[in-house]
Amino acid sequence: MSGGMSRAIRIILKVLVTVLLLAWVFRQIELSELRHALVQARWIYLLPIWPLAILSYWVLSFKLSLIMARQDCAVSTWRLFAISAVTTLYGMVLPGMLDLSAKWLMLRQQTGKGTNALTSMVYNQFTTTLVILIAGIAAILTVTPPQRIAIWISGTALIAFLITIGLLVLHGRLGPRLTRAFGLFLKPTPRVIKDHGTRILDQLAHFQTAGWAFHLTALGLSLLANTGIGTIIYWLAAKAAGISVPFGLYFWQCSAIFILGRMPISVAEFGIREATLVGSMAGYGVSASSAIVMSLVLFTNRLLLAAIGAVVQLYWACVGSTNRQRGSSYLGSDED
Repeated sequence: MSGGMSRAIRIILKVLVTVLLLAWVFRQIELSELRHALVQARWIYLLPIWPLAILSYWVLSFKLSLIMARQDCAVSTWRLFAISAVTTLYGMVLPGMLDLSAKWLMLRQQTGKGTNALTSMVYNQFTTTLVILIAGIAAILTVTPPQRIAIWISGTALIAFLITIGLLVLHGRLGPRLTRAFGLFLKPTPRVIKDHGTRILDQLAHFQTAGWAFHLTALGLSLLANTGIGTIIYWLAAKAAGISVPFGLYFWQCSAIFILGRMPISVAEFGIREATLVGSMAGYGVSASSAIVMSLVLFTNRLLLAAIGAVVQLYWACVGSTNRQRGSSYLGSDED
């Protein structure tokens, strides 16, 4: 099977999963009830939600700027924010984590250091995923009755396991040993993959010697942007839809949708977001229509960032066109 055919099949499967999830969600909804919920929604809550969404993206961009500076890649926070906005625009049509590939291409173009940029993104994703997984499990425990001992034991064990993995990977002495062990798996691979993988592992060594102050800063910024500000956004979105459930549930929803949305199984989190909200709040007596309104409020954040990305993309295109025209005029004057 050719590479193009394989990619087409994967995209079709992701679209199919999205359609099936949305079909399940809309089977739970009465259209008249949904119309009523949309009319009754308090859209005024978008006024605090949108600035918080921009703040969350800015904090994550600041975090990435610190990480890239460690790799001798000086990129400003605002430039990274612009790249993230353009990535969000691409993410509206690129399924799964393909938008990250587009982000890497832009970072490589900005820095001229593709391996360093990729390593920075790997470290960034690792710290973000680690802290959100831990926070998500902790959030589940906050809404779990103490009588459910099995859930408490398994949740606590998972948190301990994730913390152990984080300590092993980021530890100044143990981390390099683990990296060398990963390097052994590259030996049987083709030379191109082995050389590229070895360069990435070598670059990761810079982060393993960065010290715990650097690691805690990265983890703290991820916690602030993704779960702290993110949970407040979910709470405000629920208020807009007239929903009132335990605050810990918003904490869990924010973490779960982020993790599931990074998996290559949907397009722009469609289906995943709606199914998670409808399913998680059904037990609290929240109607599917109200959950869909909450989902729409959250989706406006992506539309906002995508709109910013579209403006940035148009600006870059205009600047690039102007520069090319100037270059052509200079060449013409030289010929004269």
